[in-house]
Amino acid sequence: MDIDRDKIDDCTLALLYLVSFRNHSVARAWKSFDWETMNRLHEKGYISDPKGRARSVVLSEGGSLRAEELFEEFFAKRGGDSE
Repeated sequence: MDIDRDKIDDCTLALLYLVSFRNHSVARAWKSFDWETMNRLHEKGYISDPKGRARSVVLSEGGSLRAEELFEEFFAKRGGDSE
């Protein structure tokens, strides 16, 4: 099976938005996702380097905006959806 790693990255970035929090004006997210994916997100400039002792990563401004867009795209209910 061929795996579309860009789709995995997009879903992970969307989930980073879900677990993100603000520390002053900086968006941070817990880094409990697949290491290869986290490294790719870092290489794309969306998050700080996930290597290190910190339990969270910093989302770049672009990463934070993209994460929010992807979260809404993948997980927001549309007009006709109800609970």
